[in-house]
Amino acid sequence: MKLKCIIVDDEPIARKLLQEYIEDIDFIELVGIAENPLKANTILSQQPVDLLFLDINMPKLTGIEFLRASKNLPMVIITTAYAEYAKDGFELDVMDYLVKPFSFERFLKACNKAREYYLLKNTVTPVSAASKPANDYFFVKCDGRIEKVLYSELIYVEAMLNYVALYTETKKMMVYLTVKSMEAQLPADIFLKVHKSYIVNVSKIKSIEGNEITLANAKVTISQNFYDAVMKEILQGRMIKR
Repeated sequence: MKLKCIIVDDEPIARKLLQEYIEDIDFIELVGIAENPLKANTILSQQPVDLLFLDINMPKLTGIEFLRASKNLPMVIITTAYAEYAKDGFELDVMDYLVKPFSFERFLKACNKAREYYLLKNTVTPVSAASKPANDYFFVKCDGRIEKVLYSELIYVEAMLNYVALYTETKKMMVYLTVKSMEAQLPADIFLKVHKSYIVNVSKIKSIEGNEITLANAKVTISQNFYDAVMKEILQGRMIKR
């Protein structure tokens, strides 16, 4: 298995270095090079791509603007000279953030993260939002082990940069996944995204006060943008009225 990747960078020297690094990694295949995000869009529309090496400071459209404007992008590793955009990058679910000049060792580490995520994501069968899960559990990779998690014991999921924290009734697990990926694969009749950083098990909700949900052992905030839809989904005609 090889991850198909493209380079998006307006600097010829930076593109050449990335190309040389990629050639030395046997599980990555370079399938395209673009000088700006607009050209990258053309490549993405023409063939499947698994991984994007994306610069930030480019003319017409920055890498961050490209991420915000795009949907269904492949995995993204940012390669930039600007460290100050790291928070923006991780909020947009990038796999890693490399600050130029970076070593081959650091580049390889980022690529290994992408490979691990790709393998984990593609060994889990996505659950249809309209159907209940065939089983009552799932598996995740955590601290070098494959852990079994019961849906009935998972209380909520919290985004933490390029990881998520899974909070169960007995423990907390740090897993190299994104909230977006978890939302797509958790059964929608059990779990609900209430904030860009939180997914909750609806059955674990004890009370709601204002925009704060009290769960079995924690409190999470409902995003203002999600509030009406979340309340409608949680209550679903269950509210006893006078």
